[in-house]
Amino acid sequence: MQENHSHGKRSRKKRRRSENSILAGSILLCIVTLTAVTICLVMVFQYRAVQQKNTAVMSELETIRLKEEAAYNQAEVDAMIESAVEEAKEKAGEEVSEQFLGRIKEFMTSGQGTTEMLRAFFPDEIVVADTGKYYFFPILEGLAKNTYDPESFMPDGDGVMHYYVNGERASRKGIDVSRYQDKIDWEKVASDEVDYAFIRLGIRGYTEGEIMEDETFQDNIEGALKNDIDVGVYFFTQAMSEEEAEEEAGFVIDSIAPYKVEYPVVIDVEAVTSTNARGNDLTSAERTKYCITFCEKIKEAGYTPMIYGNLKTFTLLLDIKELEAYDKWFAYYDESYYFPYDFKIWQYTNKGRVAGIKGDVDLNISFEAPRDDEDDDT
Repeated sequence: MQENHSHGKRSRKKRRRSENSILAGSILLCIVTLTAVTICLVMVFQYRAVQQKNTAVMSELETIRLKEEAAYNQAEVDAMIESAVEEAKEKAGEEVSEQFLGRIKEFMTSGQGTTEMLRAFFPDEIVVADTGKYYFFPILEGLAKNTYDPESFMPDGDGVMHYYVNGERASRKGIDVSRYQDKIDWEKVASDEVDYAFIRLGIRGYTEGEIMEDETFQDNIEGALKNDIDVGVYFFTQAMSEEEAEEEAGFVIDSIAPYKVEYPVVIDVEAVTSTNARGNDLTSAERTKYCITFCEKIKEAGYTPMIYGNLKTFTLLLDIKELEAYDKWFAYYDESYYFPYDFKIWQYTNKGRVAGIKGDVDLNISFEAPRDDEDDDT
């Protein structure tokens, strides 16, 4: 009976220890839970406080932004500029396209050709049409430009062009002739108020290269001088070397030695349409060099050298940059010329009419006081 009692006491102690352990664990769990909840609540309150602080800060920043709405940082300015530029480009592009198409339509309906249209669209370039192609030459800043006023050119009832300065005529009437004008009555030419005449002295053949005097040269120069018309001469070149250029100049100098030649001695530089012309393969640099050789020899002989040519001559055939030292005689058949550089004489038509000459003749205008004015001043 005593052994059972001891066993019962041990069981009760064991239960009490077990209950105490459970109680202690529960208390510990409660403490841990309470601590965790407390920490969470603290964190929540802290987060809420931070959130409220952030909200306040953002609100303050928004207020500042609204108050300073007219001020922008560099990034905002750049973005605004880019947006404005793109918008302007789109708008301008539409307007330019409409204007461009409108101008094309005007040219087409007015009967003006493609060349005139291109020249209007490219005013800072010389547009040259040749053999089915268009060439564009920038107008060079370093070269002398002509300063003639387009509004001061006035043709008379006979189609003779005059130039006026301050209401006074400041130009002279001239012609150029060759065997194609046949026999000329120079007395009648003088009566038609012709101040000067360029006489073709000769040519170099464009196939064989032979130098030939114009068959009417002597009659024409003597007839013009006899009737008190100032004369110059011109020679159609086909020189293929500096030696040939010197030969041409020498021939000219010898031929005019007996005569009073006060107007320029001209080298005529033009393209030849024949496919077998000897000078067709010359480069611009070569042709320019031979032209200079001719002009220098003429100058050494005491005459004034001059270069005759048209738009193609002074763009495609010659390098005009190298010819600034020489006067130009420019051929362009219209009521207004198309050439930015300086020139002394303008050949404005090949369909002129002059008393004493059968058929058409080239008419020229030079920019000097007319003969009558010169006489009045003496």
